[in-house]
Amino acid sequence: MRSLIERLHREHTLAPDEFRILLSQCNDKDLSYINALAREVSHASFGNRIFIRGLIEVGNRCKNDCYYCGIRRSNHLIERYHLDEETILACCRHGYELGFRTFVLQGGEMNDDKMIIRTVSSIRKEFPDVAITLSLGEKETSVYERFFQAGANRYLLRHETHNELHYRKLHPEAMSLSNRLRCLADLKRIGFQTGTGIMVGSPYQTIDNLIEDILYIENFQPEMIGIGPFLPHHDTPFAMMPSGSLNQTLLLLSIFRLMHPHALIPSTTALATLSPEGREKGILAGANVVMPNLSPVIQRSKYSLYDNKASLGAEAAEGLLLLEQRLKVIGYVIDKGRGDYNAY
Repeated sequence: MRSLIERLHREHTLAPDEFRILLSQCNDKDLSYINALAREVSHASFGNRIFIRGLIEVGNRCKNDCYYCGIRRSNHLIERYHLDEETILACCRHGYELGFRTFVLQGGEMNDDKMIIRTVSSIRKEFPDVAITLSLGEKETSVYERFFQAGANRYLLRHETHNELHYRKLHPEAMSLSNRLRCLADLKRIGFQTGTGIMVGSPYQTIDNLIEDILYIENFQPEMIGIGPFLPHHDTPFAMMPSGSLNQTLLLLSIFRLMHPHALIPSTTALATLSPEGREKGILAGANVVMPNLSPVIQRSKYSLYDNKASLGAEAAEGLLLLEQRLKVIGYVIDKGRGDYNAY
């Protein structure tokens, strides 16, 4: 196993059968070893700096009905909301005062595209030095182009799974894997720094599915890779499904870091929700980004993608001092720069 890990470190890839061995036979000692190597690679690219992004959850209205998601269209028990342009700008102003130089606008797929375009333009005009990341789901090519022209720099869109049969088990018939992949290709062609990724341990996921995902991401070469554990929501068809594994998530984080030394890889809120020390463990496995929540406090609990989502303390923008202290314990510091992708 150690020789496989060392070759992945050296060559940045393995054969599918070798990935299968790594994913299915990695023990605790092997996990510690690959985490340490991934940490070294991240340190070589970024030092001990962790980039912060100010997350603004702009709304929880969604036209889609993904079986795993708490804000799915069929969940009639959730209180819906949508932030207006001025509220989003107020979040940005607060974040800018705190030192954030990247804002991430995330929401369900029922956003008013024209409002988002106006809002992005306003953010760009008021804060010309920031990076603007959008995570608003699948759109027509022309909409992505207008987002980019308005001043957005980055776009996050997890593909979730590259296997058609697995995709069908997670999504209703109205959605398609081919359209998701079309969106990702469009985003990269338009010029966004593009992020994709997966849920680890999503229902019905197999080792072969994960290998397909690894190979797709290797081929796509995203600037950002977002992975986190599947966490169930009580008002979805997957309410009784088990959460994804912490160790498997940490293993995949390290695999992606060894394969993509310069990628921007967050230690996700889902990881911090799964384990009290999940954020720190993600960083020690090779992650180099965290996204504290800048959303209005009154709305945070409504953006419930999964149960018990962490949004306070070190997961909140107002908890930057606590985050700084927790990072210091493991030997890291906050970097308040834009933290753009750099391939060199």
